Amino acid sequence: MELFGGVVSITGVSILMFSVFVVTVFGYLLGRITIKGVSLGTAGVFIIALLFGAVFLSGEAPMLTISSDSLKIVENLGLVLFVASVGFIAGPNFFKNLKKNFKSYIVLGLIIILAGALACAGCFFAGKGMESDPDEFIAMLVGILSGSLTSTPAFSAAKATVAPEYEDAVTVGHGIAYLFGVIGVVLFVQLIPKILKADMQKERELISVVDTGEVKEQKKRFDIDAFGFCAFGAAAVIGIFVGAIKVPLSGDGLSGTTFSLTTTGGVLLTALLFGHFGHIGPVSIKIDKRILEVFREFGLMLFLIGAGIAGGAKFVEYFKPVYFLYGIIMTLAPMLIGFIFAKFVLKLSLLNNLGSITGGMTSTPALGTLINVAGTDDVASAYAATYPIALISVVLASQFLIILL
Repeated sequence: MELFGGVVSITGVSILMFSVFVVTVFGYLLGRITIKGVSLGTAGVFIIALLFGAVFLSGEAPMLTISSDSLKIVENLGLVLFVASVGFIAGPNFFKNLKKNFKSYIVLGLIIILAGALACAGCFFAGKGMESDPDEFIAMLVGILSGSLTSTPAFSAAKATVAPEYEDAVTVGHGIAYLFGVIGVVLFVQLIPKILKADMQKERELISVVDTGEVKEQKKRFDIDAFGFCAFGAAAVIGIFVGAIKVPLSGDGLSGTTFSLTTTGGVLLTALLFGHFGHIGPVSIKIDKRILEVFREFGLMLFLIGAGIAGGAKFVEYFKPVYFLYGIIMTLAPMLIGFIFAKFVLKLSLLNNLGSITGGMTSTPALGTLINVAGTDDVASAYAATYPIALISVVLASQFLIILL
């Protein structure tokens, strides 16, 4: 890319770095705009990333050239940084919170995904008469479901389940719905406390789990490095390995349909355990919370930039208003049903409820927003407890929808 008449030339890897920082600047500026107390926050980065991809990377002769592999590296690096940070922060209180609300988390996770699957099936029966190829239509809808729930594992499972000629339909559906899937949940967790006029100090007290151990004991442990990079890296390495383990669900062994925790689930699980135990023998694996908060925000930013730019490159080409409408339905239905069920049936406190909703919707960006809204990291425990249930459920639901419909 040449600027100012060729005086400035940006090529190769520099284009990727230039793009990342441009999106960062304008994304945070957009996210800072506040209307009646509601703002996009870090999700503003995702919107700018989509626009950037649509303007500069779309069409037969794009203005910029960035490889999809490079964007995937940015996305995955951000994902690992974010979920590992969440796991380390939530770890000390996670198992206490899980023990207290174990049944509620399981039931709520299942309810949310079931509502999303039923909404997807309803859209199929409502719109199949207007589509020439029902198989392509269901592939599109399942892609929309995975995008509405911002679920990469469900997206991958759907692509593996459909016939090869319909994989593009899954990809397009996922990209179309991903925008509202991110923005919808981000706005939801900000608007609900305002609508209910919640006393946030009281809500923080209801969700808080006081941890009286570790502080005195931790002083006796040996720190490998002052910033905890070694412990963080170890959790990421083990988590990526755990997430890559594939469990056969159908077909001939690993050649058929398989399930895995993926990088997200594997790293989250490992970081939760690291954060919970805090040490391995005499070696400390505890990381300062301020460092983890920086990692968490930085990781979320990279994740949204990588996913947003790649999605924006194809968004304009395949967008249809009716598909976006389906995405709105598949985002709002499970979220509203889950919230109402948690509030009136499970009797969860507001922040426990919203934390569980972000986990049930598998919404990484919404968790980052909710932490800022709530003013406490304790909501991450509810997210982390509900997330695995939702992760498994949405993968299976996507596959069943394709097979049954």
